[in-house]
Amino acid sequence: MGSFRRDKDEEEDGPTNAYQNLEKTSVLQETRTFNETPVNARKCIHILTKILYLINQGEQLVAREATDCFFAMTKLFQSKDVVLRRMVYLGIKELSSIAEDVIIVTSSLTKDMTGKEDLYRAAAIRALCSITDHTMLQAVERYMKQCIVDKNAAVSCAALVSSLRLASTAGDVVKRWANEAQEALNSDNIMVQYHALGLLYHIRKSDRLAVSKLVNKLTRGSLKSPYAACMLIRIACKLIEEEDVPAEELSDSPLYSFIESCLRHKSEMVVYEAAHAIVNLKNTNPRMLSPAFSILQLFCGSPKATLRFAAVRTLNKVAMTHPAAVTTCNLDLEGLITDSNRSVATLAITTLLKTGAESSVERLMKQISTFVAEISDEFKVVVVQAICALCAKYPRKHTVLMNFLSGMLREEGGLEYKTSIVDTIITIIEENVDAKESGLSHLCEFIEDCEHVSLAVRILHLLGKEGPFAATPSKYIRFIYNRVILESPIVRAAAVTALAQFGASCPALLANILVLLGRCQMDPDDEVRDRATYYLSILNSAKPELYKNYIIERENCSLALLEKALQDHLNGELQTHFDISIVPKAAIVKPEITNDVMMVTSAPRVPKITREEESAARLAQLPGIQVLGPIHRSTAPTQLTESETEYTVQCIKHIFAQHVVFQFDCLNTLSDQFLENVRVDLTLPEGYTARAVIPCPKLPYNELHTTFVIVEFPPDAGSSIATFGATLRFVVKDCDPNTGEPDSEEGYDDEYMLEDLEITVADQIQKTKKNNFQVSWDAADSEEWLQAEDTFVLSAVSTLQDAVNTIIKILGLGAANLSENVPEGTHLHTVLCSGTFRGGVEVLVRAKLALSEGVTLNLTVRSTDQDVAELITAAIG
Repeated sequence: MGSFRRDKDEEEDGPTNAYQNLEKTSVLQETRTFNETPVNARKCIHILTKILYLINQGEQLVAREATDCFFAMTKLFQSKDVVLRRMVYLGIKELSSIAEDVIIVTSSLTKDMTGKEDLYRAAAIRALCSITDHTMLQAVERYMKQCIVDKNAAVSCAALVSSLRLASTAGDVVKRWANEAQEALNSDNIMVQYHALGLLYHIRKSDRLAVSKLVNKLTRGSLKSPYAACMLIRIACKLIEEEDVPAEELSDSPLYSFIESCLRHKSEMVVYEAAHAIVNLKNTNPRMLSPAFSILQLFCGSPKATLRFAAVRTLNKVAMTHPAAVTTCNLDLEGLITDSNRSVATLAITTLLKTGAESSVERLMKQISTFVAEISDEFKVVVVQAICALCAKYPRKHTVLMNFLSGMLREEGGLEYKTSIVDTIITIIEENVDAKESGLSHLCEFIEDCEHVSLAVRILHLLGKEGPFAATPSKYIRFIYNRVILESPIVRAAAVTALAQFGASCPALLANILVLLGRCQMDPDDEVRDRATYYLSILNSAKPELYKNYIIERENCSLALLEKALQDHLNGELQTHFDISIVPKAAIVKPEITNDVMMVTSAPRVPKITREEESAARLAQLPGIQVLGPIHRSTAPTQLTESETEYTVQCIKHIFAQHVVFQFDCLNTLSDQFLENVRVDLTLPEGYTARAVIPCPKLPYNELHTTFVIVEFPPDAGSSIATFGATLRFVVKDCDPNTGEPDSEEGYDDEYMLEDLEITVADQIQKTKKNNFQVSWDAADSEEWLQAEDTFVLSAVSTLQDAVNTIIKILGLGAANLSENVPEGTHLHTVLCSGTFRGGVEVLVRAKLALSEGVTLNLTVRSTDQDVAELITAAIG
């Protein structure tokens, strides 16, 4: 007991965790007890418990420590104590991945696994499979097959679950156990039946026909296990989705009939699974959905909290896809707002926010105001997200929602909660012009008492970006300068930058801003003083071009790629200055929107990265890639084959200033073929020149590998819009499907035709977002900029919104000033877009649209390159 350290005060405080003060060194020394004869079972159980506790608390054992402990543990097999033996099995499982030479206990575990003591057998199987790799598995294969069909349910379950784990490393061996798994599927035990179905499906999942046969056979029968029935429903749904059956034919499908029949199952779990499956199917109609929603509505009134939670969570998830059906449950959902279970109440209110009518917004807000005070921060975050969606749905209600959010900001709460509210207000400001003034005012009040530095910096950045273009920009100066006086150095530096943006964008305020920045030069912090001096020198120059490039529209580099470029520079010969122009500009990254509510986590947010940052590491490995310069943009993957063909290929285009790198991701779906020297031959259009082909040396079955083709653009931009023919070429070698090894060294050449590839205007443009498009447009009315203009009739679209979406998609530009959204009922609209063409050529576009019998477009393009301006104009025509 020497490894326990409990003070007298702790003992007086009451019961505590007896294991909380364990020290690894002391516990490992205690393992010497395992060598004593006879074995003291009670003492050894206690020591094993400590070891397992330490490991599960994250304590790291090095290989030597784990191996010593493991070998000491093997001495305990001489004891016949049942509890000690089962603790040894747990210890073996935990240490098997760290210790060396663990296979030494294989014979002992095999003996226990095949012995007559049922209490040993199940645990011995699990321990044995944790130390067995695919090379040793054949030695115990016969025993595993016997255990799968064993009459003892615990033994059979252990064998089935262990087989499922082994399938990831020794799939070919486990496939041979399908007959035993099929026999176990007929067991009367519900867990054995469930695990057997799981193993059978895993074995056959790559063979669609075999899965269909399995499902059809089981749907005609009756599974005793509700767990197996739930799994069968999920497999049936997967098959329905893969077949993509239209709604009018779906009701006649035997798979759908099985799912629908499960709505009348005696187990509530199966009934819920069936209802959940039906409402989440793609091709359904109201008649098919009605019984499923009736079940969910019934569960909303269940006395069981788990059923209420499951039903309301499902309704919440499908509220945006089937709003009319969910609306019928609104009365039941309103009754759940006061539910004693806060999770259920939160889901109910967020579902009502998604489906509620515009007229009911005020009433819902009143109900929430009493409800929000009683829930924790993580549930408040979910409510805030629902309010954000509601504001996007009913923009005219922004005043009510903004006032409610500002009230929540003034309450106590953690960083994540306050961040979600600020995110929502910023989103509302960016998407609704009418909400800008009130939103900025609420945020100004918040930063007066904001204790979170990161939020204060974000709000100051937003004020600097949006404040100068508000109706009365001067009212925000006081709030910003207060931060210079009262806050930490990081916030003060952000406030200085915001002040400079007001000075650059508002000539009437420039004199006052210069005075304030002059005072900031006496700040005790270096960063604040340097920023103030920097911005003062730019503002005193009275050169609008400097204002634009260094204050108003600062182009941000990709930080990940900037760091890499600096590291490469420092690792080089250091004979030249670092050139920041080689670093790609940061692209606009939209946050990932998820509909999965109640998945609140305290884990740190993963930083959003661009495709260019993802591609940088892979492209850096290509020989000679550095001479192409910085990457301009990477496109989304394009499929060049059908998903179910022998070989699947997708292409990503990496655009550089004068070159394009085609990345072909190839997958071989034939288990009896091994491919070598895999490459793609392109039929090049006129003007394009092939510079390099980097083949994939080998392409085994079911592994994704990549081949590249580097092509140089034509000298004139107008010829860059082109279509490429593509053929996949490779050497085929027949191989053993079980091992994947080629049968011989000889192979034969073969080829596979791919879909044609296109280079479009959008591929070559990186979208940008101008803070104030009008300032940039007016500045482009100079000799350095060239203009192209044309008028079109867009016959393929019938509404202004469709026309706007088409223009942005074809040109690949970023819309400014929320001009991508067309107000309802209008017949005239102007779209303002900007972007950067490869090679750093800036592009500004103004598209005036008019709706009469069709849509008429007047397109004006301003660019620093005449060819680019004409290319963009021609792209619409």
